[in-house]
Amino acid sequence: QVQLVESGGGLVQAEGSLRLSCAASGRTFSSYAMAWFRQAPGKEREFVAGINWSGAHTYYADSVKGRFTISRDNAKNTVYLQMISLKPEDTAVYYCAADPRSKYYSDYERRDEYEHWGQGTQVTVSS
Repeated sequence: QVQLVESGGGLVQAEGSLRLSCAASGRTFSSYAMAWFRQAPGKEREFVAGINWSGAHTYYADSVKGRFTISRDNAKNTVYLQMISLKPEDTAVYYCAADPRSKYYSDYERRDEYEHWGQGTQVTVSS
């Protein structure tokens, strides 16, 4: 069983930056595909970024390309989301997700591809 705990959220002004962390329990973390999703009030949960087990392949939603960077440290069982040039529309609860199955690149965007989810961390960007 994998448990995920997100941290690093908070209130930031537009054009500011934040780094989110997702700490995972379990010795098989290094074999898992990982992703970040977000959910704004009144909206569906949406894909933000994904990373394969080794960190060699990363995937991003068009809305965050060039501003967000996903990375992982398998020795620390942690995945990160570095966010810069934040916009008010980035305001949401950000969730970490993990899954042991290998994925085709388009699979990373699908919520039903992930077996494990964290509780989320709030990110609020003020204008």
